[in-house]
Amino acid sequence: MSQLGVRVPPGIPARSVAEAEAAAEAMGGASGDVVLKSQVLAGGRGLGHFASGLQGGVHIVHKSEVPALAEQMLGGTLITKQTGAEGKPVDTLYVAQKMELKNEKYFAILLDRKTGGPIIIACSEGGTSIEDLAEKYPEKIVKVPVDVAAGLTDVQAAEVVRALEVSGDQEDAKNQIAALYKLFLEKDCTMVEVNPLAEDTDGNLVAADAKLGFDDNAAYRQKELFAMKDDAQADQREVEAAKWDLNYIGLDGEIGCMVNGAGLAMATMDIVKLHGGSPANFLDVGGSARKEQIVAAFQILTADPHVKALLVNIFGGIMKCDVIAAGIVEAARELDLKVPLVVRLEGTNVDEGKKIMSDSGLPIISADDLDDAAKKAVAALA
Repeated sequence: MSQLGVRVPPGIPARSVAEAEAAAEAMGGASGDVVLKSQVLAGGRGLGHFASGLQGGVHIVHKSEVPALAEQMLGGTLITKQTGAEGKPVDTLYVAQKMELKNEKYFAILLDRKTGGPIIIACSEGGTSIEDLAEKYPEKIVKVPVDVAAGLTDVQAAEVVRALEVSGDQEDAKNQIAALYKLFLEKDCTMVEVNPLAEDTDGNLVAADAKLGFDDNAAYRQKELFAMKDDAQADQREVEAAKWDLNYIGLDGEIGCMVNGAGLAMATMDIVKLHGGSPANFLDVGGSARKEQIVAAFQILTADPHVKALLVNIFGGIMKCDVIAAGIVEAARELDLKVPLVVRLEGTNVDEGKKIMSDSGLPIISADDLDDAAKKAVAALA
């Protein structure tokens, strides 16, 4: 953000107690106070708590207190309203200079489906979630759609500054808004959320805290940014799935689902739920999976200790049923499956696929259609 002209509080990342202590010395300033922030991919850090019992993932302390506090925070698990009960590991702290800030505001740039481009959301009140702000101050939330071809105009920047009720230099404030839009554009962001976007004692805007989201499709041209990704913050099953170009999202059910196509995958999960089951995941193998990918998908599914049955639902188009069947048989043999396996195949080369499975001699439960498959998968849990 600072590289593109956005004003931010100075700070240094620290991955050890020694680094945190050195950073606190550098950031302490005249008062000696610093802000110690847990770096996790979740919001609500300040109100969160560590599994150890330590309250708060963000602390304002004197630099002399940093070593003891850093020792408690580093290596700990921070639980917030956005992490779920399992929390997130804190491997890095951000040691920032404590700034005198006033008049907290909310600012965001998002991609808006309705207008087909970026939209700026600004509110003169900030520091809390946008949902709370929308409830308390709906009249203060201003939305400014931006034509992606024309870019942010001076008139639009001025409209945002007025909505933020900036008390300081208006031209400087417009420059900050322009810098934030430039960041959104040049770094292929899907979201730039600054909360709070605060004023310092001179009325200058400072991006006191921010969340950025980036378009995965732009990874090839944002190599420096994507190299910073911390896989420790992600579900390790999702990390492994990405290596095999599989679309996977872990859930908390008992029926592991492997489907081709996102729409069919969601329909499969819905019908499993309808018949009293609970899906353990969303897994879309795509339209051109290889046998090796099918084996990898089974490994990921069976690595989940909550999975008590597997449901494969394939509608063969580009994806051929015989290729899927061969992968299923190979995976079942290689992994020595201990849970029931229900398979529904339909589409291209379906007869060849069913023959491969029946000739395998494996205890694969065949299903005629999606409804039948869901019923059999749920019944297999008993």
